[in-house]
Amino acid sequence: MEKRVFKRKIYDAIGEWKRKSNGQTALLIEGARRIGKSTIVEKFAKEEYRSYILIDFNKASQEVKSLFNDLMDLDFIFLRLQQIYSKILYDRQSVIIFDEVQTCPKARQAIKYLVQDGRYDYIETGSLISIKKNTEGITIPSEEDRIQMYPMDYEEFRWALGDTATFPLLQIFWDKKMPLGAAHREAQKNLRLYMLVGGMPQAVNAYLDTNNLQAVDEAKRRIIRLYEEDFIKIDPTERVSKLFMSIPSILARNVSRYVPSSVIGEVEENKEMELLKSLEDSKTVNMSHHADDPNVGLPTTANYDKFKLYVGDTGLFITLAFWDKDFTENVIYDKLLTDKLPVNLGYVYENLIAQMLVASGNKLFYHTWPKDEKHYYEVDFLLSRGAKLCPVEVKSSGYKAHASLDAFSAKYSSRIKDRYLIYTKDLAREEETLYVPAYMTPLL
Repeated sequence: MEKRVFKRKIYDAIGEWKRKSNGQTALLIEGARRIGKSTIVEKFAKEEYRSYILIDFNKASQEVKSLFNDLMDLDFIFLRLQQIYSKILYDRQSVIIFDEVQTCPKARQAIKYLVQDGRYDYIETGSLISIKKNTEGITIPSEEDRIQMYPMDYEEFRWALGDTATFPLLQIFWDKKMPLGAAHREAQKNLRLYMLVGGMPQAVNAYLDTNNLQAVDEAKRRIIRLYEEDFIKIDPTERVSKLFMSIPSILARNVSRYVPSSVIGEVEENKEMELLKSLEDSKTVNMSHHADDPNVGLPTTANYDKFKLYVGDTGLFITLAFWDKDFTENVIYDKLLTDKLPVNLGYVYENLIAQMLVASGNKLFYHTWPKDEKHYYEVDFLLSRGAKLCPVEVKSSGYKAHASLDAFSAKYSSRIKDRYLIYTKDLAREEETLYVPAYMTPLL
């Protein structure tokens, strides 16, 4: 398999940190396993510094880890690191990378003093950063800026395929609120390919190497099994793993909230919260909270006991949805790609839109309220724009009905800026509703 280093937007964000910080803080890049954190950080170090040392704490010797237990002699620590890694460090021209820093908490605690020393820059990468066993007994450094990294977003995926034209063109059509016309069908097909492959670099690599979606599926299954192993380390009872693996089936039921007890049975409230926090800290999921009184400042009305869970990568979501087999057959992928699989894909599109909104910098919120004694209205996502809200409803087809949007608009008319229905047809406007093709979601 060819080793590729994909272009990622976070590269520019790291560069912005380097310019602004000028050695005054370290940078911590958080994110799920296998999203490309180490790869992009090493690329940045090679291109933006005179030299660098990358310490992978999953592989580092006990001697390397023990260097951070005693910080009285920093000269000795730097000398040993240069000897061990056969690299020369230069004042204010070198960076030291703490890769998978969660596995060496003492190194993370040392950041305070290393930054104060001022000789070098420091970039940390990690997953499961905040879970109890990785923070217990250490002082979290305040000299630490954080950036969240996600799987490759749709634009990055198109870049990986050699397509740098699609998004600048989509931006033009979006700004003018013009339909794509004859180009829409191809644009929708390209989006379905992203749904199937996803944004995990290993899966994208497999697609580019083989042009075979079964090979892609095998790559995704390896990642999911890795996640399962991580979850078992956190919770040997496998309850965290069950919460993760159940997400597609829960979304397919179209329920108004995720109820953990329906998956893992009744547990003490504190334990349930701990399990959910561990899952959230793994960065493998996107959590959407219910806004009880939707208004600007959505977090102030969020109900943290009422939420939905989405898989952080829709490619992984697709594989989880067909986890009943040892592999997902090519015929299923072919039918998904051509939009001919005879199942309701609403839950897949909802997961995709959640992923796209998060990658664009949005926090996820939704709202439900009673329609009658047995039914309820639901707005899938709420976006805060200026002093107003933009309600979003998601459809997996070209169906234009939007009863929930209408009811929400009637109830909260003074709070609404724009209202969107995301669906599979071309861009259109009818009265107050803008119908948005799913591939334009990142432009909202």
